[in-house]
Amino acid sequence: MRYRTVRLGDLRPVIERDGSGSVRMRAARPLGPYPRSITDRLLHWAAIAPNRPLLVWRERDRFVELSYADALSRVRSVAQALLDRGISAERPLAILSGNDVHHLVLALAAQYAGVLHAPVSPAYSLMSRDFGTLAHVARVLTPGLVYAADARYAHALSSIARPGMDTIDARDMPALLETVPTSHVERAHAAIDPDAPAKILFTSGSMGVPKGVINTHRMLAANQQMILETLPFLGDAPPVLVDWLPWHHTFGGNHNVGIALYNGGTLYLDEGRPLPGEFEPSVRNLREVGPTVYFNVPRGYDELVKALSRDRALAQRFFSPRLRLLFYAAASLSQHVADELARIAIETCGERLTLVTGLGSTETAPMAICRPWESALASHIGLPVPGVEVKLVPQGDKYEVRVKGPNVTPGYWRAPALTAAAFDEDGYHRMGDAVRFAVPDDPSQGLLFDGRLGEDFKLSTGTWVGVGALRAKVIAHFAPYIRDAVITGHDRDSVGMLALPDQEACRRLCPSIGNAPFAEVAAHPAVRTAIAERLFTFAERATGSASRVDRAILLVEPLSLDQQEVTDKGSINQRAVLARRAALVDDLYADRPGAHVIIGAIA
Repeated sequence: MRYRTVRLGDLRPVIERDGSGSVRMRAARPLGPYPRSITDRLLHWAAIAPNRPLLVWRERDRFVELSYADALSRVRSVAQALLDRGISAERPLAILSGNDVHHLVLALAAQYAGVLHAPVSPAYSLMSRDFGTLAHVARVLTPGLVYAADARYAHALSSIARPGMDTIDARDMPALLETVPTSHVERAHAAIDPDAPAKILFTSGSMGVPKGVINTHRMLAANQQMILETLPFLGDAPPVLVDWLPWHHTFGGNHNVGIALYNGGTLYLDEGRPLPGEFEPSVRNLREVGPTVYFNVPRGYDELVKALSRDRALAQRFFSPRLRLLFYAAASLSQHVADELARIAIETCGERLTLVTGLGSTETAPMAICRPWESALASHIGLPVPGVEVKLVPQGDKYEVRVKGPNVTPGYWRAPALTAAAFDEDGYHRMGDAVRFAVPDDPSQGLLFDGRLGEDFKLSTGTWVGVGALRAKVIAHFAPYIRDAVITGHDRDSVGMLALPDQEACRRLCPSIGNAPFAEVAAHPAVRTAIAERLFTFAERATGSASRVDRAILLVEPLSLDQQEVTDKGSINQRAVLARRAALVDDLYADRPGAHVIIGAIA
């Protein structure tokens, strides 16, 4: 089967074993030189390609551009304004905004001036009811200046107001942009310490309360060089991205914005979201702009495949010759989605595109491990990228992943206890992820993701359940009716699940009830029968109690952001869901299960 030609890096590893059973891996190729700050690349491209657009966004029915030269001019002016206001590590800038031009300029200005900033998830202000998570973030940060994009943030802003904290919004930006930069700005930029914090990124909270991860200037610059050496085609021509991923997360704000800036590329802001009914703006943008590389989370690929399958013109535009590579991260991609994507590509352009993934985190800026080659296994995450050292520590029949390198955080902001617990005696960061070898006796063939260590549990029989691997199999097997699942069974006799349904797919099973509330859909015999049949066939393939799910409840009430059940990018906090919905878990295992419990035929 023919793949589109694309220049990819060589990650052949050096592998060492020690007497404890640990395995250490690193790329044989050393990491090349990188700038002390990513803002040095803004200076570079403003000089080399001043008129090339860095950022493009839609205003009404036209695209508006911010060139590299204009970006640098704005950044210098706003950097001066931040210095004038005394913004510092003790009084950082907090940005409450979605992805837009003001957000980008403020963030780069803070980095240019060597002062600290933190992009904060808009969901903590706009989707929350009690602003509890926002209050936690504000306590950790103690911001001296908060940029809140518009009036929608007013209630949230009033909930965190404190003496000494200034606020601005989009209406104040013209005044900041008119600030005349002085020599103070360039002296501040020249004095940047690569190991000083550039920004604080708060973890998504998928394993608990968000933590403030220190991102240094060195981390951001080094990681972009790692990405370039792993995906060297990015340097062959200026990359063009069409991207929605939020900048308060490392995938969007570090990885994708960084790729555009580091390589002199252009980022088109995508207003769409990978949710039913909200993906059409993404379709419109992909019709009008052909990306050279496409990044998304698995849920985004779910929606993309649906759109491509029903719109041949869109598929032809998307798979145009200039698209070189597809990349997903943040969760496992369902195999049926990857297969459908390949099928559409072959039908459209006669060749497949390499589908790349890896493993990283907010603490690793984010790329640490990558698979820049095609694999039949969606769980195959690849090998360490140049500059990263991986230590694999035995944990039963799998390995815990620990990493070290210039892209790794020095710790958590104002949280010394969390920082101390996050590193081992050799200075490796404990990622909390588990892996296996793709080929058991040959680590050089790469690693398979095997879940989060903190999610695994034992059944009452003492049998360990690997939640990550089991969940991935569930999502693949129960597609298209189930989007995700929370695995249950801690100290129980068997494994069950609280399933997050794909409401659109479930409704198609019972068209006669029209737009009835989803609770009626979930209770419909056709839906219950479809899930019960999948439970039966899933159990038939199981190799033991830890790989079989014999009962399920379809969740009708959405997961709660306020209660930390779900993050704003859709990641599930399994522990929070199990704690908040303990009564439903009890229902799953009741001696006489209620009608909302679906049980497989051979349970």
